[in-house]
Amino acid sequence: MATKKKNSRVDAERRARLEALAKQQAAKQRQRTMLIAGGAAVLIVAIVVAIVFAITTDKKSSASTAQVVPAAVTGDTTVQPKVDTVANTTGIDGVVAYNTAGYPGAGTPVAGTLGHDHVDGPVTYSVVPPVGGPHNATWMNAGIYTTPVPTERAVHNLEHGAVWITYRPDLPATDLATLTALVLKQTEIKESSGSSNRFVDLTPWASNDLSSPIVISSWGYQLKVDSPGDPRLQKFIDTFRHNQKYSPEFGAAVDGVPADVGGRPEKQ
Repeated sequence: MATKKKNSRVDAERRARLEALAKQQAAKQRQRTMLIAGGAAVLIVAIVVAIVFAITTDKKSSASTAQVVPAAVTGDTTVQPKVDTVANTTGIDGVVAYNTAGYPGAGTPVAGTLGHDHVDGPVTYSVVPPVGGPHNATWMNAGIYTTPVPTERAVHNLEHGAVWITYRPDLPATDLATLTALVLKQTEIKESSGSSNRFVDLTPWASNDLSSPIVISSWGYQLKVDSPGDPRLQKFIDTFRHNQKYSPEFGAAVDGVPADVGGRPEKQ
């Protein structure tokens, strides 16, 4: 009888120890589960924060790189006097050359020459698209724009050695793609500021009354072509772009202007 009681007591103690051990294991398992769940929650929050940050950053980046058209000019209108043409000595067939003898410092420009005056308001140019003459004191940031730009700022770029390609708005998309590729393949030129630019503007004209589907201009020179594949376009760029001989203010920048004034090209 005593032996049976002893065995019962031992069994009870064993069950108690087993139950206590089971409770400890269950508590540890709950703790592990809570830790895992907490870690997963932290990870999910971190992922969500990262996604939101990436989307926000992307939106800010897209906004900061969106095209901005250079600011229009306002004020009294200046009418450019007629500019005389001169002999084409460039060796590029079809180029029309204009009288560039009116460089600043040479005294009062002689009638028929390209002036360099800075004016505040719009300019009615005698050559369309313009090849020089009165222009706004602030140039535009050079590059590719899909919207017409203020001619008074584009002319200032010409004075600094840029070339300007304009085209009719109804130019076929394939032709525009060819022109864009032509611009983007040009080498970038180092500027004194440390930045680089291709010194080429590509913009549509404001209307389809442009005298030719495509017109390329520099300060004092212009060429009209029908096709973006015309090899003379590249020859024109090679001859006049950032060339000290043809750039009245050679070495000046064609960018670096705040976007709200100088614009921001779609591509540079």
